[in-house]
Amino acid sequence: MDGMRLDGRTAVVTGGAGGIGSAIAADLASLGARVIVADVDLQGAEKVAAGLAGASALAVDLASPPSIEGFTAVAGQVDILVHNAGVSIVEQFTEGDPAGWDLMWQVNLRGPMLLTKLLLPGMLAGEWGRLVFVSSDGARAGSGGEAAYAATKSGLFGLAKTLAREVARANVTANVVCPGPTDTPMLRRVGADRPGLVEKIARGIPLRRLGTPADVAGLVAYLCTDRAAYLTGQTLSVSGGVTMH
Repeated sequence: MDGMRLDGRTAVVTGGAGGIGSAIAADLASLGARVIVADVDLQGAEKVAAGLAGASALAVDLASPPSIEGFTAVAGQVDILVHNAGVSIVEQFTEGDPAGWDLMWQVNLRGPMLLTKLLLPGMLAGEWGRLVFVSSDGARAGSGGEAAYAATKSGLFGLAKTLAREVARANVTANVVCPGPTDTPMLRRVGADRPGLVEKIARGIPLRRLGTPADVAGLVAYLCTDRAAYLTGQTLSVSGGVTMH
């Protein structure tokens, strides 16, 4: 299919050692991109990269500006930036610890802002680029126990839409993907403390199953191709029908 290859493009996937991140990295690599698997867990990132043709792994701590600056110095020219990394602390808002709020803000919003600021000039100079921000349906529609998480992830909506307007003339697009309930280690960890929760969530989804990392990765990969060149400033849910817009 014309316009679906990414040969010659360099892609960074943050949180690339995780379930969704590794699936995104695999899809981009399968389309020909040279993928940099970026994660605070370097060993995990190296394991993912080892299974992908032409991929490499780099450590980055999105809570640390010096780490982000060091990462961008090594990464070099980047054409595709997928902001997949995130930190979630599930707690009732009135019982929340502001220290946890700070961590989520640093990783979920400030980190992506700084990383984009450092890598975007190269895309503008090359007159081609793709920015994809992985947010959450919990940020789009609200989710009990995730007020601070939703607040930080929803900040990506405004960032992406504004960037979409600012960089469009350089053939750079910016879009947001919002996974709904997805079968990842993170969800399973939450479910381990609440027996029956995962099954209950699945029953409430119109398609009657949890999403998979591959469900999310397919949309992200498409947004990075030339077939999606006329799609920018959009927020798209991958939720099995939980949210419909």
